[in-house]
Amino acid sequence: MNVAIYSQLFGSQHQPLLEVLFGALQRHKACIWLHPLFAPVFKIWQQSSGQTYSHIDTSGQMPDNLDFIIVLGGDGSFLKAISEFEHLNVPFVGINTGRLGFLADISPDDVANAIDAMAANQFIVEKRPLLALQPKISEIKHPFALNEITVHKCDSSSMIVIHTYIDDKYLASYWADGLIIATPTGSTAYSMSAGGPILSPASQNIIITPIASHNLTVRPLVIPDYSTIRITVESREQNYMLSLDSTSVVLSNPSEITISKSERSVSLIKFDGHGFFSTLRNKLMWGADKRN
Repeated sequence: MNVAIYSQLFGSQHQPLLEVLFGALQRHKACIWLHPLFAPVFKIWQQSSGQTYSHIDTSGQMPDNLDFIIVLGGDGSFLKAISEFEHLNVPFVGINTGRLGFLADISPDDVANAIDAMAANQFIVEKRPLLALQPKISEIKHPFALNEITVHKCDSSSMIVIHTYIDDKYLASYWADGLIIATPTGSTAYSMSAGGPILSPASQNIIITPIASHNLTVRPLVIPDYSTIRITVESREQNYMLSLDSTSVVLSNPSEITISKSERSVSLIKFDGHGFFSTLRNKLMWGADKRN
């Protein structure tokens, strides 16, 4: 088993997790490549813990025979890892050291069992669609998004006007703080916090969710994922912000962008007991009675 480990930051409180994770990987004789952001943290932890591990690659050159990419962190770290390695067509596994964690949904308590299942090929691979942005923007190296593509105002005062077309047919002009174009995967992210619907990852749809619309009758809209969305932004200011998951750039207005489903996708590893509905139930505490 050949794995890569990606993590941005790590603190002393996560040392027990590292012991379990690397212990399980060593037990299965895994070859482990460490991302350059994580390799220095690992070396410091290994020296302080007195642990010795074999088959650790800190060269900085990712091997071409990876079976899995393991991400340590929250959903933000997971999205950054995808933007860097999505083109490799290697499945991702997320171990949650953050808070909510819909993408990084493996808890530290389940790490050993997850590694055992990976070694035994006891998992399923879910293909998640990406959104693609056109035209190409020089500041954005990875013009794809797993969760959402968002346009929103840069300042804290005036709204922006977002003229929106679906398959070249006029939909509406949103007077709002912004507009979220989300995948089913992203339905539990920014779109949900703005009042958008939750969709199963298997749904073949795109969600259009306004952010703080001036017109109270405006509501989120679900459209087929074969649709193409064209957006033109106007505002009193000279620019607005465009975000693709965790990447943001400032653009001048008026300008036009096109959003559609990409031919590319991301593979996520899922284990028994970590399906979408159980994740919803556990993360959002559906059905839980918190009264004392």
